[in-house]
Amino acid sequence: MTSLARATIGAAFMAVLGSGPVQAQSIGDLTAGRMIATTLCVQCHRITGSDNDPNRTPPDFGAVANMRSFTELSMRVFLQTPHGQMPRYQFSQTELDDIVAYLSSLRQR
Repeated sequence: MTSLARATIGAAFMAVLGSGPVQAQSIGDLTAGRMIATTLCVQCHRITGSDNDPNRTPPDFGAVANMRSFTELSMRVFLQTPHGQMPRYQFSQTELDDIVAYLSSLRQR
């Protein structure tokens, strides 16, 4: 068998393996994330997700979760970068996971 034939068979095999259903892995504890939000964020933000006013400053958590630019990565970067009048919190990796999990749970699908 030629190396080209082996590569073609190998590529086909990998395509078949990769075509099955993919289950998302959940990272973070949304209950812990809500607790952090209730403790630290509620002084400025509405955190329940029931208020989705995108024009409110600072925005409601529901509005944040439903922004087109919202991704888990973008939220992690945002929470670790100084911005506006937000206090400079130093979240641990676990806390970031939890906050992002909570925000993600508010996203309307």
